[in-house]
Amino acid sequence: MNPGNWIDTATVPPRHLPPTVDAALTYLAEALGHVVYTHWTLARLKRHHGSLGDAKAARPAVLKLLLSHDGAVEYWERGRLRAVPAEQAPGPEIVLARLLHTHRRRFRAVALPEGPKMPAAPDASGPTVPTALNPWLATQPPDTLAWLARAGRFAQPDAATNTLGAADDAQALTLFLRDRAGRSPHTLRAYIAELRRLMRWCAARQLGPLSDLTRQRLLAYRHALQHGEGGVNQGNMPLAEATWTRALAVVASLYRYWYDTGYLHANPAAGLSAGGRARTGFAPTRWMPPAQLAACDAWLQAAEADGTDSLNGPRQRAIWALYRYAGVRLAELAWSAETGLPRLEAEAPGQWTLYVCSKGRKRRAIPLPAACVAVVRVYRLARGLPAEPLAHESLPLIHGHKGEALQSAGLYREVKAIFAAVAARLQGSDPAQALLLRTASPHWLRHAYARTLVVDHQVPLPAAQALLGHASVQTTAAYAKTDLRQLRAFVEQTFANPPPRDP
Repeated sequence: MNPGNWIDTATVPPRHLPPTVDAALTYLAEALGHVVYTHWTLARLKRHHGSLGDAKAARPAVLKLLLSHDGAVEYWERGRLRAVPAEQAPGPEIVLARLLHTHRRRFRAVALPEGPKMPAAPDASGPTVPTALNPWLATQPPDTLAWLARAGRFAQPDAATNTLGAADDAQALTLFLRDRAGRSPHTLRAYIAELRRLMRWCAARQLGPLSDLTRQRLLAYRHALQHGEGGVNQGNMPLAEATWTRALAVVASLYRYWYDTGYLHANPAAGLSAGGRARTGFAPTRWMPPAQLAACDAWLQAAEADGTDSLNGPRQRAIWALYRYAGVRLAELAWSAETGLPRLEAEAPGQWTLYVCSKGRKRRAIPLPAACVAVVRVYRLARGLPAEPLAHESLPLIHGHKGEALQSAGLYREVKAIFAAVAARLQGSDPAQALLLRTASPHWLRHAYARTLVVDHQVPLPAAQALLGHASVQTTAAYAKTDLRQLRAFVEQTFANPPPRDP
């Protein structure tokens, strides 16, 4: 292979990899922030570290191999650093090819064909919207793309009033997501999920496109959301009020944007959503009670003591510890090559800070407690990484089974697996708690983290707001509504010693 035919898309501007395999491996080591391929001899190891004592402390596995072999190779594979005798190691070309495949979202071959394009608008004067602005649309099946590449009865064909310049729903939907949700990957993901829900409902009734839905159809969709009918939710279970309120808000925002920009000559979704009343009355109700958190902690500690899994166990415990002790949102632990987040920094030994990309693409710093640091350190060592994060380290915080970064779906499955295992243990003694654990999600750990800050330890609200990444301090203060202990203490003090009556 010719590494020079590959491009690093994470740099600005994108740049070609060096033309030789050795130079490309060196480039990848610097770009990814970890060793990717190193051939060691005893002389080179001693020269690199200064003495065999230092080499033993830094690379004990390599030194052990060199005592019985002429050479040893350290190479990166499937999210961890491996050390094997040189005669058993894969060649540098193979390691390079595997790394480029693992990080295929970042490194792309010049000769690779471009991804599928958005359907062209019937009117050549309409705007050409690249699929990079809306990558999920490019991955949809052809029938979905054909369904979107139309304009319904409310679409405005007159270019003088259609300031959006879109000729069909596909272009108009892409521009909406770019302008209304493009600044935050979390918002974009939530908007896409709700629009997919609406599209599934339309497809089941052979309705559409979106610009063809009447007010009566949208009111029927609202009824389906509120009552869990028509396949809007798995199992046709009623949605929580906060969920269907958010779903209606996204739909209303879409049609309002289309109407304000002139793509539609009428707004059939006017008054569909209740607005901000749900957020004003926000009161968190879902979190892990202390007893259940302790049960999950105990199960993980027992699994650690078992010691049968050299990597998957430490990884699962690290995922749990980061959600448990950092209060992050689910997607904030998913690696992004664009932002280089999440990542760890060590200000001093044992004093780590987790940096994540919060809503609005803002970077948030979360100091990690010692209990979390100890668990993540074990996971790093199992991957062959240094115990302490290196300066400017840039590599996925959590790896997948195939070496790539573990994304939101994988992180979700790992936490749900812990809940399911603990629920199975509690099923015989406490079936009610087991049922609650099976319905729990990683976001419950964020609620528990917030409640620990605000209620249990009365951390000042501005500090708790900064740790949680809330846009409004009112959202942080809402956790205080869940605790009646302070109010109960005031009542007890007031009526325990009533004032004496006048004679």
